[in-house]
Parts: sequence; structure tokens; C-alpha cells
Amino acid sequence: MKFKLEVIGFTIESCLIAQAAGAHRIELCDNPSEGGTTPSYGFIKAAREKLTIELYPIIRPRGGDFLYSEAEFEIMKADVQLCKDLDCNGVVIGILLPNGTVDKERCKQLVDIAYPMGVSFHRAFDRTADPFKALEDIISIGCERILTSGQKPSVNEGMQLLVDLVQQANKRIIIMPGSGVRAENIVALANQTNALEFHTSARININSKMEFINKSMNEQLITVAADSNEIKRIIEQLEKN
Repeated sequence: MKFKLEVIGFTIESCLIAQAAGAHRIELCDNPSEGGTTPSYGFIKAAREKLTIELYPIIRPRGGDFLYSEAEFEIMKADVQLCKDLDCNGVVIGILLPNGTVDKERCKQLVDIAYPMGVSFHRAFDRTADPFKALEDIISIGCERILTSGQKPSVNEGMQLLVDLVQQANKRIIIMPGSGVRAENIVALANQTNALEFHTSARININSKMEFINKSMNEQLITVAADSNEIKRIIEQLEKN
């Protein structure tokens, strides 16, 4: 099979849904409203025990930007080691400097701690000032792939940069388009970019199953879940292409 589909797992149920639907890798995350932060020890451990596909937890101690304090960096190093101790296949990282370049020194430290696990560089890449320089920097620190939407909110908008990045990468690193990847655009995305790995949340919202809801709290208790049918449709489209 020439392609791989990575699916975000925000819950253990979503991880299992994605695996059963044919996903090849899980990016394990907490806090979907923050764009994904480091999952808990218990979540990582349970996912590793229950999944047979590749498991890559994100190493992101908080939401917001990708400029981290020394205290936050110490947390990131400890979390990478934890993922290695739990036999994860890899981790997902991304640290920037204030000028919008990749923090090569600290990212390289995380790559070294992670070894022999694989390391993906996440969409902090889409916040860099020069994506072509960032690409070379990320190759130099030893990452195996870059998750990117082409520095736009979605892959449809960032298509031309994705094409250019795949060409510049020239198989030295995997360019993995993500953000807005769905069954209806996956074939065009694959054909135009020549990418071989893709990233999707295939996200749906699930309403609470609580029988009693305190209406005076004025809140919606919604859980993010993976859509099995959407994952299957994406894979079917890729297989037919």
C-alpha cells in the first residue's frame, strides 16, 4: 500500500474507531479546543495497550503559540521519555523561536531523547516565516515527516505550497498534508501534491448521553469523536486512485 492515513485520536474510543476503519497511525492528543495538547500518562498507556497500529502522541504542553519557556521544555523532554518508556512508535513535536524560525537546538534535543522512535514535526511549521528554510532545518534535526496545511487554514487553500514542499523535500522527508482532509478532496490532494501520507481528524461531535442535564448551567456537553464512515471513505478513495 503506497499511502498512509493518520487520524487524530482525542479519546480512546476514537482511537479504536480509527484503527477498525483502517487508519495506519494515530496522532494521540488531548484538548481538541486547543488544537491538541499532550495526552495524559493513562491515555497514552491505554492507547498503546489497545492499538496495534502506529501511535504518535503529540508533545505540546499547552495551547497557543509554539514558543516555550525552559520550564515547559523540561516537561516536553520528560513526556518524550515517557512515550519511549511506553513503547510508542514516535512523537509529534514543534518548537519555534521568536523570529518564526525552527528552534533547531531544542527540537534536536527532543529528537535525540526520542531515538529510536520516529519524530514528526507538527503544524508549528505553518507558523514559520520561511517554509522552505524551515523544511531544511527540520530535515537537519532528524525528523521523518512534517504535518502541514501549506501555511493556510486548510489544505485546499495551501495546495500550491504543498506541491512546492513535496518537490523540495524530494523524498528526504515526508510531507503530510493535514487540516481539511476529507473524502471529497483526498484524490485531488493526492494527485496534485504527490504526497503519500495524509492526516485527518474525521471529526464529528457527539452529544452527551446523560439522562439528566442541568439546564441552568447553560452548557453543551459535547465530545469529539472520529467518524468511522469518513475514514473508510478516505481510504477507499485513495485505494481507487
